[in-house]
Amino acid sequence: MSKTESGQVLIRQIQKADLDTADRIYRLAFGTFFGLANPETCFGDSDRVRSRWLASPKSALCAELNGSVVGSCIVNHWGSVGFFGPLTVHPSLWDRGIARKLLAPTMDLFNEWQVTYAGLFTFAHSPKHSALYQKFDFWPRFLTMTMCKPIAGERKAMDALRFSTLLPADKASMLKECFKVTDSIYPGLDVEHEVRAVDDQQIGDTVLLMEGSQLAGFAICHCGPRSEGVPGSVT
Repeated sequence: MSKTESGQVLIRQIQKADLDTADRIYRLAFGTFFGLANPETCFGDSDRVRSRWLASPKSALCAELNGSVVGSCIVNHWGSVGFFGPLTVHPSLWDRGIARKLLAPTMDLFNEWQVTYAGLFTFAHSPKHSALYQKFDFWPRFLTMTMCKPIAGERKAMDALRFSTLLPADKASMLKECFKVTDSIYPGLDVEHEVRAVDDQQIGDTVLLMEGSQLAGFAICHCGPRSEGVPGSVT
């Protein structure tokens, strides 16, 4: 534990009773950073904190100060790859070192999982964000654009399947095929956990693009309330 000006910060796993507070802080933090008039409405009916916690409660961390949750960090394990985010702290406690306290056990999880590659997304225009992550040896690599496209009218059907329509035995074999695809991109990369989370929580689907009987590619899609999708879109 580490002292702040008003008490001690404890880093622990998020519990079910913490979810509403963690979700509110997540929205408030991003909404404040974006300059929204009503920050707590940020992201609408999407629900990244709760969906991530349901997928992996043991790797969802929160910061507690004087008995109250004041921040959180969601850590993801994709086989040989580790990824974290969102990491958020209540705006009234920014610049108090709480984010650093959350990152230390995040690095411990990566070490425990023995990942060979770890990363995150952050704001390219924010020196403060970059400086924080550089303290943990994360350095800028690629500028990734978030893009959208309106979809209207009838579209030609593709030779694709939806994971949700498969029988249980077929789902198990398809997950092995998904691993072959991701492993060919980066050795050991495994997103089975993500496919199962979307399917189990019914917050979207995984589109499977087939070439004959072979899986050529797939997309894990979040859509609708409680998902990570932006309202009115597929993410």
